[in-house]
Amino acid sequence: MPAPEPAITVADLGERAVVARIHARVPPPPAGVTVGIGDDAAVVEPDRGALTVVTTDTLVEGVHFDPILGSTADAGHKALAVNLSDLAAMGARPRYALLALSLPASCPIADVDALVDALVALAARHRTALIGGDVTASPGPLVVGVTAVGSVGRRRVLRRDAARPGDIVYVSGALGAAAAGLAALRTRTEAPGPARGDPGDPPEAASGRSAGPAPDARPGSGLEGCVERHRRPEPRVSLGVALGRNRAARACIDLSDGLGDAVHRIAAGSHAGVELDAEALPIDPAASAWFAATGLDPVLAALDGGEDYELAFTSPPRFRGRLRHVRQQIRGLAMTPVGVVTKDPGVRLRRGGKDEPLPRGYEHFSPRK
Repeated sequence: MPAPEPAITVADLGERAVVARIHARVPPPPAGVTVGIGDDAAVVEPDRGALTVVTTDTLVEGVHFDPILGSTADAGHKALAVNLSDLAAMGARPRYALLALSLPASCPIADVDALVDALVALAARHRTALIGGDVTASPGPLVVGVTAVGSVGRRRVLRRDAARPGDIVYVSGALGAAAAGLAALRTRTEAPGPARGDPGDPPEAASGRSAGPAPDARPGSGLEGCVERHRRPEPRVSLGVALGRNRAARACIDLSDGLGDAVHRIAAGSHAGVELDAEALPIDPAASAWFAATGLDPVLAALDGGEDYELAFTSPPRFRGRLRHVRQQIRGLAMTPVGVVTKDPGVRLRRGGKDEPLPRGYEHFSPRK
């Protein structure tokens, strides 16, 4: 049997050919883009009467993604998804994105194609145009940087520092799935390295106990949904836009580093406290079963795990009518009340009639790593 031909790498093609190849995979720019890919910078027309919202995130191979645990296509999807999630948390509708790639010379060009295709596919779903970026050589890991631009009405902006005592704390979707999916992938591959996305430390760090023997994590074991949530998170763009448009929320934040981290940030920014109800938390059933089977506390593990990319927001009881309109617009996505904003400072978890400290979630450069 003849040996397979070596894969074509970015070094084989060179920078200009790689850029041209990316350009060929991007759809033509929509109206509003005066100058797109191909010039020194893009030129766009701002939405009339709207504010511009800009965010950026960087994914580093070996820190935020591992080729053993997923594909470069997954990295391309996630690189845009995390930015769209930030825009959603501000109530902004995404409009444009810029892609910056730092590529090792040995990176197969097929991986670059797959990364760009996945990013462009997600962008198309959210009517977001890729309008430029940069390609450079990397002496080390693959680095994917995305800057996203959105627009929002002046009185529709959501912020994390606007919560008030008496507000109800809500969370969209379910918690813990991405952290359980990452743990399941590691069990399947027995990958020992520290590479992870924003989930940070393993869930056992939050449980206060050592993890027990891992349950069956093979395909078909019921964890595929959790694995997909880790590899291909779904930004809650429609929810964020609807919350802002209906002025149904006071404070809002996305759950990139866990609900524990998000609640601490809302409380600190708003100079208030938050009390969460452990029994009300919408923990993904498969994730809860995984945590329990490995000897972890499902509540603490779900609070401390990151990369859920759900939205947490606060809304006063008098906004229930506005929230009803949001629910009608966002069908099929749960919005669960999980706590209350308090006048007394401090963040706590209420469980079984007792208060517990709330995990702080993932933090880069944390001494506990």
